[in-house]
Amino acid sequence: MEQNDLSKWLKVIILGCGICGSIIYVMLVPYYGGYLVSLNPELSYYFYPWLFFIWASGVPCYLVLILAWKVATNIGADRPFCLENAKRLKMISALSAGDAMFFFGMNLLYLLLNMNHPGVVLLSLFVVFAGAVVAVLSASLSYFVKRATVLKEQSDLTI
Repeated sequence: MEQNDLSKWLKVIILGCGICGSIIYVMLVPYYGGYLVSLNPELSYYFYPWLFFIWASGVPCYLVLILAWKVATNIGADRPFCLENAKRLKMISALSAGDAMFFFGMNLLYLLLNMNHPGVVLLSLFVVFAGAVVAVLSASLSYFVKRATVLKEQSDLTI
């Protein structure tokens, strides 16, 4: 597979993730939350705090998609090993780790405010684990891209 093809496929996947995320954040979460409130009207006070929390947790996800798009663009431009990509991958790692901590922290806060159930906190650990996986993988990729950039610069100077 050539770099242009790889770049195009990465962009298709990134675009697909953005569309799926939009469907989840804009349509499914409010619909499902409204459905739960209709079954349990006493939960109506929790609807908007939870909706804000879930939407706020989606902001770093879209920032990650923007950075990933820029990495894919550099791959298509025959610059896969450059310091820009290493920095972007490091930023993706920081955003993923921060979002995972925010998600878990808010779940704990809502539990302490009696707006959450312990089972939901336990289930949120799967989301936190996924965020930690993305953070570690992107940090590793950042390290290797930075090392490859140094090696590439050395080999470019060698005749």
